[in-house]
Amino acid sequence: MTSDISKNDNTENEVSFAETALKLGGKSDDEARRTGAIDAADDQVEALFSPQYQTVNSPAHAAVWDRGVPVELFQSEASSTPTDVQKVMDDAVAVVQRHRAADTLLDCNGKIIESVMEDLAGTGYWGLLVDKKFGGSGTPFTVFAPFITRMAMTDPTIAGLASVHGCIGAVDPVRTFGTAEQKQRFLPGLADGSRLSAFALTEPAAGSDLTQLRTKAVLDGDSYVVNGEKLFITNVVPGRTIGLVCLIEEKPAVLIVDLPKEENANFQLRKYGIWALKHTYNQGLVFKDLRVPKENLLVPAQGDGLTIAYHGLNLGRIALCANAAGTMRIMMASMIPWAKFRVTYGETIAKRELVQRRLGQIAGLITACDALTHWCAGLIDRGYRGEMECVIAKIFGSEAQKHAAIELFMKTHGGRSFLHGHLLGDNVHEYLAPCIYEGEGEMLAMGFFKSLVKHHGKTYFEPIGKALAAAGIKKPNPLNPAHAWALKGVIFPYLKWMVGRRLMSTASSQIPTMPTELARHAEFACTQLQKMSLEVDTTMNKFQLALADRQCRMAELSGRCQDLITILCTSLYGARQTDEIIRRSADVACQELIQKFTGKRPSNRFYKQVTQLGEAIVDGGFQSIADLDPDEIMMSYEK
Repeated sequence: MTSDISKNDNTENEVSFAETALKLGGKSDDEARRTGAIDAADDQVEALFSPQYQTVNSPAHAAVWDRGVPVELFQSEASSTPTDVQKVMDDAVAVVQRHRAADTLLDCNGKIIESVMEDLAGTGYWGLLVDKKFGGSGTPFTVFAPFITRMAMTDPTIAGLASVHGCIGAVDPVRTFGTAEQKQRFLPGLADGSRLSAFALTEPAAGSDLTQLRTKAVLDGDSYVVNGEKLFITNVVPGRTIGLVCLIEEKPAVLIVDLPKEENANFQLRKYGIWALKHTYNQGLVFKDLRVPKENLLVPAQGDGLTIAYHGLNLGRIALCANAAGTMRIMMASMIPWAKFRVTYGETIAKRELVQRRLGQIAGLITACDALTHWCAGLIDRGYRGEMECVIAKIFGSEAQKHAAIELFMKTHGGRSFLHGHLLGDNVHEYLAPCIYEGEGEMLAMGFFKSLVKHHGKTYFEPIGKALAAAGIKKPNPLNPAHAWALKGVIFPYLKWMVGRRLMSTASSQIPTMPTELARHAEFACTQLQKMSLEVDTTMNKFQLALADRQCRMAELSGRCQDLITILCTSLYGARQTDEIIRRSADVACQELIQKFTGKRPSNRFYKQVTQLGEAIVDGGFQSIADLDPDEIMMSYEK
């Protein structure tokens, strides 16, 4: 295998939209180059997908820029689970339940015991996403993602490890980008659990800015010699298999590395105290002249190592949302017994409006996470890239879990939340940390916005910017004849688009037959999504090439688009449920998001709806938590 990883890089000599914009905006050549490299990697990922499944044709992009929202692309469908896959899932849950009941899940250091990992391997748990011909189950993502929610209800850490191993670990890079020989060499061990995996991307200086990668691999004979350091790598101990992102010939690349069985002069672990991820191993990796066979280099048909990294992260973002849906169910199951037990002023707090509202709200957050999980997983299985959509799921899921933990769960349990042994006190960092995993939320929001505006910018704004630069015009004045003349060849397509959007009313969207309240939410989302195109365009027009520095505005516009899409997905998901409690939960989630979007105060009618939903949940109405054993009421007292 050649070491020249640039041989398939068809965009090497092209200048990206981001690089052009930053240079025209007066940024340094270095900043423009670094941003352009990320933009080019994004283009290379796009090239992996058929045109109809690329970002410009994705549901989120089309909802804003097309005339009329393609509602059918936001509907999720119930998936059927193959019998053999169902057995793997059932057996895996049973293993975890058995170990929890016997108190053998964790070792004396609070880490998942290796024998638990081995027992899970015996069920086929680690091979769920590996093709059958390599010893796995070949599970569709529409089946795998909801299962993460189910496993998270048993143990969120075990659920998270399935994502680390199968989505962002070595499984996805090898099955997607590996050669036939590499797949045969690595996938069987990854499937049977004999080689659990991790993904080593983050470095001390490279997190959101992946152009700061410093770990390097240099070809020497039949091996690459690796030097550098990785940080915050989950599920890594000696003997694991990792996907290592490093620089080869100054270009990002991915090597599949079988770590040595023990630390040695070429490989050490960097240990540190970390509050989150406490039940698994999150450690740093230090490489000093570690040799890796050159046959372990992954060479994508398009792009480089960043292409590989971006691909797996999308799957991990869906899994994160699915995990949040399971974790919040645990919170709900803990809130109900306490609400029934705790008495204030002669009445249980289960009868108090504030507690009922909290239970109704957490039901809404759970249902919205379920909706996004099913929707995004369906898009992945259908062949969509899903970049924008998976960002929505990740941000909403992590923020929902954080809000539920602090505003709903903690405040209901009061001071007992901070006792040793309490779910909140023992896991608060686990509840908050997903806001950082797979990309910090606001950074991802800006990434979402850049994906949203990229095609519009290249089509209309980039030609105008280049014409202005060629004419030496820094501040265009449309009333200046010289300026108008300089733009004569490029301004009319943009004016045609803008005038057309301003003169035409929003197109009607084909809302399916659904309950009146949910249909109203779907219609609201469709109308407002179409209006977002002009608002986004106006922002681009106002700030022009300085938009890249307006991070707050980009994040705010991005968040509003995401909320509208979440409303649409949740209303459609709720409408196809036969469980009336789930429908009501979807309604509550949509109403709260609409209140956030419009800035309107909650109505008395809304408070009645959400508290009645909470009352029904206290009475056992939220069926999916029926099998969860409530945690112990701590420091109980005589009523």
